[in-house]
Amino acid sequence: MSQNLVSLALSNDDLAALDAALATVEEKLAGLIELSVEQRRNLSKMGDKSEAFCRQALILLAENRQIIPPGLDLSEAEHDLRSLDQLRPRFTRLRRLAANADDTEMALGSDILDFALDGYAVAKVIGKGAALETMKEAMSARYTRRRSEPPKA
Repeated sequence: MSQNLVSLALSNDDLAALDAALATVEEKLAGLIELSVEQRRNLSKMGDKSEAFCRQALILLAENRQIIPPGLDLSEAEHDLRSLDQLRPRFTRLRRLAANADDTEMALGSDILDFALDGYAVAKVIGKGAALETMKEAMSARYTRRRSEPPKA
């Protein structure tokens, strides 16, 4: 018996609503950026301990604005912190949804492959024919092992 890890049934209306919801998310988060690998590597990263330090530093600087040199924009840093606080719970939800989507995609593919392998095994045992030969050729491409050539003397 084939596995069945997941079974989804989405109507055309469901898919249209999903597409509309995703379009809204994309529209509302149009300001998100994509960093290059080099940019990611070179950025200072704020972890839990440094976040606490940053929050304290912003409070201290807000209470002592007179010591801030003109080149430092406290308002922008405070704005960034508010944005982070607003978006972080939503990003967590998006990451969880994306992880579930990845797992579901993998499970659907696994269900399909498992069924196809079971069906192929049954077809091999039961009979021959043009359809089976076509299936064998297609499957042989997946399972063909390339033999390494013996070393030449």
